[in-house]
Amino acid sequence: MTRSDEEQLSPNIQNHTADEAVPSQPLRHSIRKVRQGLFITLAGFAIFLLGARPSIYGLDRSPVIGFVQIAVFLFGMGIICFGAFTTFQGLWQGKPSSILSQIGMRTIQTGFVIALFTGLADVFGLGSHQLPRTFFGPLQAIGVQIGEIVIGIGIILMFPFHRFITTKKLFPPKNDQNLENSEYQ
Repeated sequence: MTRSDEEQLSPNIQNHTADEAVPSQPLRHSIRKVRQGLFITLAGFAIFLLGARPSIYGLDRSPVIGFVQIAVFLFGMGIICFGAFTTFQGLWQGKPSSILSQIGMRTIQTGFVIALFTGLADVFGLGSHQLPRTFFGPLQAIGVQIGEIVIGIGIILMFPFHRFITTKKLFPPKNDQNLENSEYQ
C-alpha cells in the first residue's frame, strides 16, 4: 500500500511561486550587519572619549596627555574604523563593492596608520620627548587630525552611491512589439 503524493505532503507546506514576495535572507543579514557596525562604532567612540577626555567619565588625574591616554584614544579610533567598515559592508547588501569603495577602505587604513604613528611618535623615538616622559604635543595633534581627515575621506568613498543615484540609460531596451510589425513575418 502506497500513499499518493498528495497524501504524503503535509498541509503546512506552501508552494511559493516566483512572483510572490518572499523576504530574502541577505537583506536581513545586511540589516543585522549595519546594526552591529553602528554599535561597534558607538563603543569605539566611547573608548575614544575615554582616552581623549577622561574628565567626562570622572577619571582626569593629569594636566597633560600621556602614553596611556594616547594609546586608549588611538585604540578607540581603530574600533571606530572597524565599525565603519562593518557598517558599510552591510550597506552593500552582499553585492561586490566598487573600486571606489575598495579605495575608500584602503584610505581608512592609511588614515589610521597616519594617526597611529603621529600619535605615538614619542614611543617610536620620532618625537621630541623620550619614552618615559611622552607628551602629546601640537605637532602630534596636527598629525592625528590629518589622519582623522583621511579616515573621513575614506568613509565617504565607501558609501554605496549606486543605491541612491540613478542614471539614465543611453540605449532603451528593445520592445518585442516592434518585432511584430517587421517585414520578416
